[in-house]
Amino acid sequence: MVVIERLIQKIHPGKFAELAEIDEKYNVLEADFGFPPKKRLQCVAGGHAFNTLIVERQWESLAKMEAVYEKALANQDYQKLNQESIAVIESTQMELYTPLS
Repeated sequence: MVVIERLIQKIHPGKFAELAEIDEKYNVLEADFGFPPKKRLQCVAGGHAFNTLIVERQWESLAKMEAVYEKALANQDYQKLNQESIAVIESTQMELYTPLS
């Protein structure tokens, strides 16, 4: 079953440039762990504040997603990067979707 992961992140004001630098580091690590490509979207109008970032990925299955995250979260470099992002990301909400037909 295909799963769409959507992270809704509220970014601290004035921190999008810093976030971009951190995200480049995530890209390198995530490629090694087998994360699928991500799409990054900034809210400009709608139900979220301007400083909201949406990150979406499509996983081939929930099992694959779980296995990749387990590997990443056990890695010291990934853990350090998560700690670094705390200064930039105010909050994160994860949503999972499955496409209909």
